[in-house]
Amino acid sequence: MRQIEEMRYLVLAAQREGSRMFTDMLQPMGITTSQSEVIRVLFDFEPLSLIELGDLLICETGSPSRLVNRLVKDGFVTMEKSKEDSRKVKLSLSYKGRVTAKKIIEVEEAVYDSISAKLKGAPVKSLIALLWKQVQGKPAGNALERRISGKSRK
Repeated sequence: MRQIEEMRYLVLAAQREGSRMFTDMLQPMGITTSQSEVIRVLFDFEPLSLIELGDLLICETGSPSRLVNRLVKDGFVTMEKSKEDSRKVKLSLSYKGRVTAKKIIEVEEAVYDSISAKLKGAPVKSLIALLWKQVQGKPAGNALERRISGKSRK
């Protein structure tokens, strides 16, 4: 196996293990990892249009309308017509969504603490720089850059 192939599979395996841990911890809340990302993005950036939300998501490519519709149906997200453009909707968290967002943050912190403990002393900054080279200029990398900078394309 080529070294770069091993690295690719290790990144995939690490992502899957982290995702399994996160999924298990979200299960009592009755939400998926993708739904948790929508809730967290709305918690950090609301109100957002569907397009603006999609620009900040990493879990979902394209339009997140199915994800959002489910979260609206389940009472986590509210959807109202935009005052500026009646063809658009503005998405916000409901009370239930806000309570859930705070629980998601606790779960995320537990996951990050677990990963940090395993990687204690490792060159994490170097790994981050290496991974940025792979995603720079790509849709998921752009979404992450927007989230880090605290801006959506409003």
